[in-house]
Amino acid sequence: MLNAANWTNRLRDLATEAHVTGAVLGIWHNGEEVRAAHGVLNASTGIPVTIDSLFQLGSITKLWTATMIMQLVDEGLLTLDTTVAEALPGVRLGPAGTAGQVTVQHLLSHTSGIDGDIFTDTGRGDDCVERYVDLLAGAATVFPAGTTYSYSNCGYVLLGRIIEVLDGQSWDESLRSRLGGPLALTKTVTLPEEAILHRAAVGHHGSGVPVRTWSLPRSVGPAGLITATVADLLTFARLHLDEGIAPDGKRLLSEASVAAMQAPAAAIGDFSSPGAAVGLGWRLSQWDGRTVIGHDGDTVGQSAYLRIDPATGVAACLLTNSAESQALYQGLFSEVFADLAGVTVPTVPGPADPVRVAGPDCTRYAGRYERASRRFDIRVRDGQLLLVVTMTGNLASLIESEPEELVLHPADDSGDRYMVRSRAADPWIPVSFGELADGTAYAFMGGRVTPRVPG
Repeated sequence: MLNAANWTNRLRDLATEAHVTGAVLGIWHNGEEVRAAHGVLNASTGIPVTIDSLFQLGSITKLWTATMIMQLVDEGLLTLDTTVAEALPGVRLGPAGTAGQVTVQHLLSHTSGIDGDIFTDTGRGDDCVERYVDLLAGAATVFPAGTTYSYSNCGYVLLGRIIEVLDGQSWDESLRSRLGGPLALTKTVTLPEEAILHRAAVGHHGSGVPVRTWSLPRSVGPAGLITATVADLLTFARLHLDEGIAPDGKRLLSEASVAAMQAPAAAIGDFSSPGAAVGLGWRLSQWDGRTVIGHDGDTVGQSAYLRIDPATGVAACLLTNSAESQALYQGLFSEVFADLAGVTVPTVPGPADPVRVAGPDCTRYAGRYERASRRFDIRVRDGQLLLVVTMTGNLASLIESEPEELVLHPADDSGDRYMVRSRAADPWIPVSFGELADGTAYAFMGGRVTPRVPG
């Protein structure tokens, strides 16, 4: 049996150690569910977190959008090979016009090549997603569709727009009619005015100071705007554990679509996570030789985690109102899955020698790398590579971040693999360098290809 008191205590202890302001843990296994809460919803008010508190799911929202797309595939209204041009006539992607080459599968698997972190606010009206998609005519194409993996929020907004066109209603309405209602999700919302009717969390910066902007703009809703309780998130997770069957016995998704979503569609080029891949929405990781599926979500001062072990039927989610909760996730989920599934979260190995400086050939990586919302300036000082990360565009004002200088430590002797972290207590983050098919140099960090720019 699941021991609620034990997991409440472990959440409290590990969250306190990690300085996480507030968190809720949810676990599902063998027909049992347990929930645990810790901390406060808002450091300014001191309102305590309860197990029915609502937190932002961030990019876990993409799994819901992907599920609705696969429902449309089941209904024969769409195929994975349908192009954006076919689904959204008149929509243009980038100056080169790639809508005829980018397919639904490319969008689901983050292989579209569209520069993906555009957070333009196009208003609060029901037409905000349509207006956002119209602006993608100016989005950069980083690489040809289907040639590599690079995480793309834009791709999921496009999928949301496809849902809107085929359903004849807003993405939010489709979410309610296709998943919210059938799964009896009473505490899953998409708008701030809905969230404030419940015990909703406020995000916090790493210092524990509440953020000044509550959420991302509505225009990126299909990529990251769901706010929910752990109970509702676990109910959604069970839909995929139970091969598309809702708790009331109604089929919402075919077995074939459930399997397709969980099958590898593209490799993720993260050298610190061997075997990592993306399915049609789900991320696939290798934990002690077993495939665990899941997704993370980060918004304005909130972060969320969902993991499922299909082999043992264990699902766990962690919702936090802290921008820095990776250490809590690592420690807590290792214990949960070790206890219930016999596997643990893989640790990201650090550099071979944390005090070692880069070799003499490291100067070839110096320069500026840029994509939507991020700029990397890499320079050499005393034989060491330094990475200055600057958030740009609309996201910079939302997150209120300052440029950060990090040291790139060689991960091995390959010369193109490095590790960085902000603080000694933080997990290591891999950074690698490579070339696209056209010879453009790039840095790969955070799951995204960032091309080097001339100059």
